[in-house]
This record gives sequence, C-alpha cells and structure tokens, in this order.
Amino acid sequence: MSTHTDIGYDVFVADPLPMNGPGPLPNGQPRAFQPLAVTLIHGRQDAALVDPPLTREQAEQVGDWVKASGKRLTHIFATHGHGDHWFTARVLAERFGAQVVATAGAIARMHNNVYAREVLWDVLWPGQIPPTPVTAVTAPGNRLTLEGHDLRIVEVGHADSDDNAVLHVPDLDLVVAGDVLYNGVHMYLAESPDGDFGPWRKAIDTVATLKPRRIVASHQNKHLDDDADRLIVETRRYLDDAEAALAAHDTPAEFFDAMLKRYPTHLGPTVLWVSTRALYLAREGGDPVQNLVAAWRQ
Repeated sequence: MSTHTDIGYDVFVADPLPMNGPGPLPNGQPRAFQPLAVTLIHGRQDAALVDPPLTREQAEQVGDWVKASGKRLTHIFATHGHGDHWFTARVLAERFGAQVVATAGAIARMHNNVYAREVLWDVLWPGQIPPTPVTAVTAPGNRLTLEGHDLRIVEVGHADSDDNAVLHVPDLDLVVAGDVLYNGVHMYLAESPDGDFGPWRKAIDTVATLKPRRIVASHQNKHLDDDADRLIVETRRYLDDAEAALAAHDTPAEFFDAMLKRYPTHLGPTVLWVSTRALYLAREGGDPVQNLVAAWRQ
C-alpha cells in the first residue's frame, strides 16, 4: 500500500451494529448502524491509529488487530467529535500506552457527545459503550511524525458535523478522511438541517487540493477500493442528488424512497432514514437538537 518500503497503511472495517429503535425502517429492514473503518498507519516499528470505534467489543477486536501487526502504537487520532470515531480511544490508549490527539474544535465536540450519551448513544447501544472521558490533546502545529514521515492534520470545517479534520500522509499519497468522504455508504446529512451542503462541498474541495491517490472513508463498503478520484466524485454526486431530492419531494417517505432507488447498493439505510427525518423535521421548525435526537430515536 505504499511507494515507500518503510511506511504503509491497513484498514479494519467493523461490520454494522444492530441498533435499538422503534421497529424496522419504512422499507422493512432492521435498524443497524454503518460499517466503521479504523486505519492503522505504520512504519517499521511504530504506528498511529485513526478513528477508534464505538463499542467495547469493537475496541477489543481493533486492539487485537493492532497487536497482531507487531507495531508500537504511539498515537490515536480522531477526525471529529462524533462518538463512533473516538468513544473507545481511552480504552485503546491505555492498552497500548498511546496518546489521543484531535483538533481543538473536535475536542469541544467530543464534550458535546459525552453530554449526549444519556439521551442518544446509550439509548441506541445500551451497555456497549465504555466510559468516555475526553482525554484528547491537540498536536503542535497540527502535525504528528511517524519515524520521520509527516502526518498532517488538515482542518476542513463542516461535513457531516462541525469541526472536521482529515489526516494527510504525503508519503503515501493518502488522506484518511473521517466522514468528509464516504465510500458506498449512505451519508449522514442530519446535521445540515437546512439542506445547505455548500460547507460540506468546500470541505471536499479542501481534500481534493491535497491531491491524494487514496482516501480512506470512515464509513465504507469494505469490498470497495480507496481510489481517491472515485470517492470525491461519488461523494459530491450524493450531495447533489440529495439536494435535488429535497427540492422534488414534500414528504420524508418520498425522499427516502428516492434515495434508496438512486443508490440501491449503498449500505446504511438506517442513517439515510435518520437523515431524512432530521431534514424534514427542520422544515417544521422546532429546536434543532431535539429534532436531531428525535430523528435517531423515532
């Protein structure tokens, strides 16, 4: 996975988790979360992990995977504050003696997600998430070093939430993109409640200026490759299609059905339904946070 003999990367994809919920989706499918991709960037001896997963069981699987690599884990980087990208960071950091790193904006969002555990995360996955104190610190100059290779933290702003960053590894022509790019999985649109995807498009543009050849999306179909050009084109197209469907359809059911028909092989229809609910609740007004919680829980 590298033009260098002394640096490479591997990806562990955790399968979608079943979710608590009020019954099946409108199309009859059971509720389940998206697949979660965890990236290990490794040198000859050391390694850095990007976006640790959500549950204790997933953390154990990822930890065993890291141990089997034979590398010494020095850093754990979280691209943004959503809990599925860092809730097991402390567990893994303690297991390997690693330091948890994120941007200042992401750290602030982490605290928000801790506050949301009681009303959201622990409702969806009761008893499965470990204690989640925020232990992340910022990296000087938004940069880490792995055996002489730069790992550059690039802040890109709003994507599926505020305060996203990506990890650019120039010596691999790689960007680990968190939720800025998706790969064969329905995108989480719920935190763009007015249907304005302009900021997200700007975040994608920022990634494109890095000219990667490979992009790892944190939500991906594990059977697809990491081709950067394809991911950029397809993620932009999904936003375009969502915007068009919002303009064309008056009800959540119509939007949901339209996106399923447009993307019949995409994984993660539960997140599509959550996004649909949030977008259409926003049209009715009300408190944005309450709307978001309702979108996940109803």
